Amino acid sequence: MPAAHAVELPRIFADGMVVQRDQPVQVWGQAAPGARVVVAFADRDGTAHADASGHWSLELPALPAGGPHVMRIDDGAGARVLQDVLVGDVWLASGQSNMEWPIAQSADPEGEIARATDPQIRHFKIPKSWAGTPQAQLAGGEWVASSPQAAGKFSAVAHFFARELRKVTGVPIGIIDSTWGGSRIEAWMDAPSQGLDEKALAQQASTLRAQDEQALARTRRNLARWPDLPVDDAGWQSAGTDASAWTPIKVPVLWEATGWNGMDGVAWYRTTFTLTAEEAAAGVTLGVGRIDDSDTTWVNGTQVGQTHMQYNLPRRYTVPASALHAGVNHVAVRVSDFGGGGGIHGDAAEVFVQPQGAAPRTLADWSFRPSSVSVALVDDKNQHPTLLYNAMIHPLQPYALRGVIWYQGESNANTVADALKYRTQFPEMIQQWRRQWQAPELPFLWAQLANFSSGVDQGDQSPWAVLRESQSATLSLPATAQVVTIDIGNPADIHPLNKQDVGKRLALAARHVAYGESMVYHGPVHTQAQFSDGVATLAFDAGASALAVRGDGTRVHGFALAGADRVFHPAEAALVDGGVVVRSDEVKTPVALRYGWSDNPADADLINAAGLPASPFRTDAW
Repeated sequence: MPAAHAVELPRIFADGMVVQRDQPVQVWGQAAPGARVVVAFADRDGTAHADASGHWSLELPALPAGGPHVMRIDDGAGARVLQDVLVGDVWLASGQSNMEWPIAQSADPEGEIARATDPQIRHFKIPKSWAGTPQAQLAGGEWVASSPQAAGKFSAVAHFFARELRKVTGVPIGIIDSTWGGSRIEAWMDAPSQGLDEKALAQQASTLRAQDEQALARTRRNLARWPDLPVDDAGWQSAGTDASAWTPIKVPVLWEATGWNGMDGVAWYRTTFTLTAEEAAAGVTLGVGRIDDSDTTWVNGTQVGQTHMQYNLPRRYTVPASALHAGVNHVAVRVSDFGGGGGIHGDAAEVFVQPQGAAPRTLADWSFRPSSVSVALVDDKNQHPTLLYNAMIHPLQPYALRGVIWYQGESNANTVADALKYRTQFPEMIQQWRRQWQAPELPFLWAQLANFSSGVDQGDQSPWAVLRESQSATLSLPATAQVVTIDIGNPADIHPLNKQDVGKRLALAARHVAYGESMVYHGPVHTQAQFSDGVATLAFDAGASALAVRGDGTRVHGFALAGADRVFHPAEAALVDGGVVVRSDEVKTPVALRYGWSDNPADADLINAAGLPASPFRTDAW
């Protein structure tokens, strides 16, 4: 047992940690009031005295990359000894799900996991946590060296970024993963930067906790009817499964809204439909709605469909005659929910059975049973101002960083108004973090939103395009860079699997911004537009690389022109004399131009010779 007043350290200080090279090493913690604390690390040492509240801090001289070292922290009551400490570069990786997304669910997971053999890449994953006021201590986390046994859970973008930096720097790379899928930027900012009342926010958080306790109590009461959880669910797909102890559930609606708030894991749905002999012999189409996150679906014990991590995709499965019979047929759906909402949701019309040549029939009278679940109500806290900053960013300060990589914005692109607001929020957050780390030019690199068919853009109104524009505008801050990803997204999946190229492009940006290399690190950036003689002539900063078109050729796609009527029409564009000339037969006198101006600009193909894409832009402010 540790001594009663043994020194307490921030959780980021632990075995296997990576300390930032070439910067003073800040060490802090809690001890008995007045205690003398001595820190010894790599032939350096320092002394501090705890104040009346027990807080102490000190600074050790900067160190070159290397290790492993031992850090000893002794307050005279009980020493802490941290083993296997490396000195290298520490990067904070933050944002929402595309930064959180693990290697195991990205492209080539088996190969990437097998290649994750470099123990000098280390990850510290901060658990999802929230608080109404800034916290001194993280809720958890540990440093984990990269290995095939561990890497599947690492942030894919952050790991591929670290791997690229290891190749060019040769120094240990530490990644602090502070991410939460679906989070809005407001949650990552403090109260003063948003002009909010800190007392009111603390009271709001207290109210949220009370509401959570009520919701969790209901979920636990519902789960109490199955005291055997977790249970082996092998065979539950069988038509003969006894579901008499299962509970009725409304479909389609997320299970959180039906008495299962805060539940994540695996649960089953069952229903039936009736066919004539002729209908069974012809086969049917089965719709089981949208499923958050993954499902396997059976009819009469025969698997008829499976979809992985597509929370917003309507499931429509073809059921062959061999799986059917005249009379009552049994449907079983095994749902795996990895966080956030769970279960069958969407429109009622998406839940049906449709015999050949007949109208769809509604599937009703569903029953429900969890098989392996956990209960913790944190899912909506990523929508509230300050809550994630308080628990997942503030406790890190002032741990020295080489820089920040950021991938977020999808949750702030629901409306054009939201996306415009991001133009002030994003630079304010960057400057807030820099102030708090006392690093006014802390490198800050981000991934611009990828192409995705969100369904919220209409005509010339594209919230995602406006948010990309807000991200681009933030490049006015020093020591920043943006990687454009409109060529490597997936229109049907908000979580594109290609995280390798995102990591590589962020590493290119880091090599320039953080490490001072002179190199091509971004794609073409629009600098000037001239409208005359019925055409638009555009100039670009191509990042010290010539303009090109993805897939070769000189014709460029993704442009639109508008005249004084403000109606945009698709335009023809070509590379001419190091620039782009754009024209449209529909617009005789163009006054405005847009490029890649949609949520899913899949046809936008302007790149530079290094293969890096141009960012979407517009010349108007309509």
